Amino acid sequence: MRFLSTRQFWLYVAVFIAAAAVTAGVAALLMNIQTRKMEAVQYPLKVIEIPADELDPEVWGKNFPVQYDSFKKTETDYGSTAYGGSTVYSKLERYPAMTRLWAGYAFAVDHNEERGHYYALIDQKETRRVTEFSQPGACANCHAAEAPQLIAEMGWEEFNRTPYNELADRLHRGTSCADCHDPDTMALRITRPALLNALEAEGVDITQATRQEMRTYVCAQCHVEYYFAGEDKILTYPWSKGRNIDEIEEYYKETGFTDWTHAETGGRMIKVQHPEFELFTTSLHYRSGVACADCHMPYMREGSVKVSDHWLRSPLVNISASCQTCHKFSEGDLLDRVAVIQKTTAELLRKSEEANLAAIDAIVAAKEAGATDEQLAEAMELHRWSQMRWDFISSENSTGFHSPQEAARVLADSIDLARQAELSAVKVMAETQTAATLGLAAQ
Repeated sequence: MRFLSTRQFWLYVAVFIAAAAVTAGVAALLMNIQTRKMEAVQYPLKVIEIPADELDPEVWGKNFPVQYDSFKKTETDYGSTAYGGSTVYSKLERYPAMTRLWAGYAFAVDHNEERGHYYALIDQKETRRVTEFSQPGACANCHAAEAPQLIAEMGWEEFNRTPYNELADRLHRGTSCADCHDPDTMALRITRPALLNALEAEGVDITQATRQEMRTYVCAQCHVEYYFAGEDKILTYPWSKGRNIDEIEEYYKETGFTDWTHAETGGRMIKVQHPEFELFTTSLHYRSGVACADCHMPYMREGSVKVSDHWLRSPLVNISASCQTCHKFSEGDLLDRVAVIQKTTAELLRKSEEANLAAIDAIVAAKEAGATDEQLAEAMELHRWSQMRWDFISSENSTGFHSPQEAARVLADSIDLARQAELSAVKVMAETQTAATLGLAAQ
């Protein structure tokens, strides 16, 4: 009988242990896979029935704890980025030109960097634009979760025209799960009539929208340019001729709408809101099928479940999930690319502000020299459309990143129109002064 050598014995022992370890590892892997499969089948765990009128995210969180936990973080101040973030600061102090550009309008009194969605209603109720100026109930459309219920109760027209301060006591909650989700199925949905009306006017059948399209449309309920039409102050999107700035200009020319009269020039002005959706739809990202949520609410893993991160925030503080999923570059390279785009846009914004202030100065000087509004009509019209373009990019919250080439084009046109306005006013002033001199000489 042959006996194993000591070396052979330990070799067999090592092989046996290795085989046992591999077997145990495979078994653990299979158990983990089975566990994850069960998690996926059981998710979401329906703990309660969510009433159709439930607005409290905490209640929704009973069934969707992962989403609720991340949504609660919108209360967190995650800090500043180069041109935004969640830390409040006065934009009027940082960019003092805004005070004159908006002279005579509420934004010249109070305009701050916005915070997270948690503060949507809180900050609206506290802004001096509401506390010191009369605003219509239409302002509550995007800032109060109660808006759809009040619209159903009061009717669309009455809700919009009712003064905001008369509705304020009935507004208690800002952004809610109910704004974007059906409580039974969690399917994405549109709850704001203004977007539905605008899409219908464009011939878009929202019932045929894909889920990926809905991941942008739910954001377009609020992150858009709008105005209050007619005596009822109906919240309206100026899209019937198209969504880019030139088509929006044609719309406002046709309707003759004016937000306010400029306190220095006496010109009829348009105040642009926050056209993230309109600018984004001109971008390569949009044409490539990217949705707003892909970058601002990127997918994250919780066990075997893939869910959208509901901590809505700047992608710049979450590059790995927001950008590197598609762009295989280092975080530093991606941040540098964004910095170039935003720095270029910011420089163009400052040049546009300078040009518009020069136009305002020239119009004011011409008036002081005796020029009439009729004589200055061309200059004031050019200034109107120049400043609207500046405002379109200034009030859009990506500092050009949502569509860099379009942002640069719009600001180039703004600068050009402002300089044309300045030259027109200077010419009128010269003609007025010449006429005055000739009149004196004739005497």
